Amino acid sequence: MSFYWPSLLWALLLLPLLVLLYLWLLARRKRASVRLASIRIARAAAGKGPGWRRHAPPALLLLALAALLVATARPAAKITLPLSERTIILAMDISGSMRAEDIKPNRLIASQEAAKTFVRSLPHEVRVGVIAFAGTAAVVQAPTTSHDDVVAAIDRFQLQRATATGSGIILSLATLFPDHGIEIQHVTGQRNFPGQPLGKAAGDGKPKFTPVEPGSHRSAAIIMLTDGQRTTGPDPLDAAKMAAERGVRVYTVGMGTTKGEIIGFEGWSMRVRLDEETLKNIALITHGEYFYAGTAEDLDKVYRSLSSRMVVETKETEVSALFAALGALLAIAAAGLSLWWFGRIV
Repeated sequence: MSFYWPSLLWALLLLPLLVLLYLWLLARRKRASVRLASIRIARAAAGKGPGWRRHAPPALLLLALAALLVATARPAAKITLPLSERTIILAMDISGSMRAEDIKPNRLIASQEAAKTFVRSLPHEVRVGVIAFAGTAAVVQAPTTSHDDVVAAIDRFQLQRATATGSGIILSLATLFPDHGIEIQHVTGQRNFPGQPLGKAAGDGKPKFTPVEPGSHRSAAIIMLTDGQRTTGPDPLDAAKMAAERGVRVYTVGMGTTKGEIIGFEGWSMRVRLDEETLKNIALITHGEYFYAGTAEDLDKVYRSLSSRMVVETKETEVSALFAALGALLAIAAAGLSLWWFGRIV
């Protein structure tokens, strides 16, 4: 726990003085009591006595003061809180190698089912968009809170040739930041961003982009799933640097084998290999995380893990109100017990 105004904690040194004052008052009261000739008579006159109950209300009041003094120092703690606004982009590989059946029934269907389960598990206020990439990248579903539309978009995947992992990241960023002037012609083959007026370049009339701290953009994230290494398109590490400059974390999920295997597709044969090193570096550059999914069960576990990470965040939050509320409750308890046991507030 940290404090915004730690110097005010010096006020806690007053508490021992209050304890000494309380003990002095008890001793003074004892000296002022009437001296009786016989201890037996004194005990009979005093009865059983309040015992520990005499000290309970003052002790509670002392704790109340301590809590209130801590509250004035504005304590802060790291607390896990739900995100009220969040946009997640699913960048998914639809290259021909995704038809491989080493993950049953095949890589594409397994990834689709896991992604749909992931989307359904998200709170309804989380916006989800879908980018599909192979030789080029395309926006399959713009970010929306209609998760049924997202699931339908995932079902529409069609396999294509080549793998452009960098294109998937760049188009994901352009979808998250349509006003940043990110050039996408080289990743989509289209001159204009979807929904942008024809003849107007992406950066026309836009303010200059200012880089931010990597991982600092807490309300957006990219989850990229791929089973192969880049065969075309921009360098994925350059794309990862673009994401880092915008504070967006990229969580990478690798499928397939690092040794490589031969896959047949539309009369072509190709050797595909999972480029784990690049995926790990993408996650490292953007302050994200890399996951490997060798089976459909692994992939499902990865998405369940990501689901819990995507909707909450741990951040330092001021908790002065909690200490103030605790102090108020302790003070009320002290007054209530005093009235109940002694008929007055002592």
